[in-house]
Amino acid sequence: MEGQQTPEGVERRRLRSTVAGLFALLSLAATGLVAGPASAVPAAGPCALPRTDAHHSLGLDTWNTAYPRPVRRLDALMLFLSFPDSRPLTTPDQLAADHFPATSDFFRRASYGKFSLRPHPRREWLRMPHASTSYAIRRDWEPGRRAAYLRDALAAADPVVDFSRYDIVYLVADPDAPGVDSDATKVVNFHTPLYADGRAIKRVVTVFERHPPDRNVLAHETGHVFDLPDLYHRPMDGKGDWDTHVGDWDVMGSQFALAPELFGWHKWKLGWLDRRQVHCVGAPGSSRFTLEPLAALPPRGASVGTRLAVVRTGDTSALAIEARGATGNDHGACTEGVLVYRVRTDAVSGAGPVEVIDTHPATEACWGRSVYPPLADAPLRVGETFTVPGENARVEVADRTRTGSWTVKVTVR
Repeated sequence: MEGQQTPEGVERRRLRSTVAGLFALLSLAATGLVAGPASAVPAAGPCALPRTDAHHSLGLDTWNTAYPRPVRRLDALMLFLSFPDSRPLTTPDQLAADHFPATSDFFRRASYGKFSLRPHPRREWLRMPHASTSYAIRRDWEPGRRAAYLRDALAAADPVVDFSRYDIVYLVADPDAPGVDSDATKVVNFHTPLYADGRAIKRVVTVFERHPPDRNVLAHETGHVFDLPDLYHRPMDGKGDWDTHVGDWDVMGSQFALAPELFGWHKWKLGWLDRRQVHCVGAPGSSRFTLEPLAALPPRGASVGTRLAVVRTGDTSALAIEARGATGNDHGACTEGVLVYRVRTDAVSGAGPVEVIDTHPATEACWGRSVYPPLADAPLRVGETFTVPGENARVEVADRTRTGSWTVKVTVR
């Protein structure tokens, strides 16, 4: 989940010299960050859809350089905030352990070791100047109250923190303070970056989780830091099911997902898959190929095999096909098989940029565990064939090898 602030001001070497005036001009915009400057993605291939102006567009031909690309080590600062109306019942060490090393391990596995997230928790409470209740913390936060919270948090940290050392900033609130609402955890993007210690602060992750927190919640929020969209459906009236788009099949859909591994399309965008691991299906005609389970780590010293197949269906749309098995980040998966989903690069975060196709629409699975049982058995199994509605594409799972790979045939008319 995300919010956005629009601070006005000029660059300064130290945040403390401008923080008061800067945050006095904060306002909350209604939309997310616009598409930022781009850098070309080498050898993206003919199935790599173009990035659009949609917030968190899933286009792959360029990278939005407003966001760090997780193909190296990134250092994350964790700051712990207490309030005068509550004495913390936990320690910073306990709260750090709620999220690490689990979050780092999640990304290490998902990236096949290409990305390392290194946390740097500051092991003390930083005292906020006002009571927790005064900030009126909630999911849809009033802009002025959120601005005040961020102003006070960064002002408390600036005298003791060298922000130039870090790529990501997590602001972790005392979970037992009376005004803290766990539903308010989100990424806040700044239209105009703040500057501290020579480092641009373009966004912060505000963490209000309970102790212990929701499973994989920080992996979800950190995904936004890497320009990944929300994949859940948010009902307009707040009622109804949130998980109709992708169910359990990606952490950006739900932190409670049984199979939270990032989609192969996400991995391609982030730089964890390259053209050699992506099979582009031409049209018309048939193509037969083998997919390795997306979440399976390659043997030591071996390269990552084919993990994703793509059928381009339009200028900004495609079908993606990948194998999902109960291993790695997907060890708790309800079912195994070949998953098919639609990708739209012109859809904004939260508006269905990915939609999993239910190849077993008459059945459901894992009641009591799945976040959305109708999609829990979405993958195709060996011997099954499915024609994707409206796309003139047929997917057949021909075989599963002894090593766990899936042999797939795709026919496009």
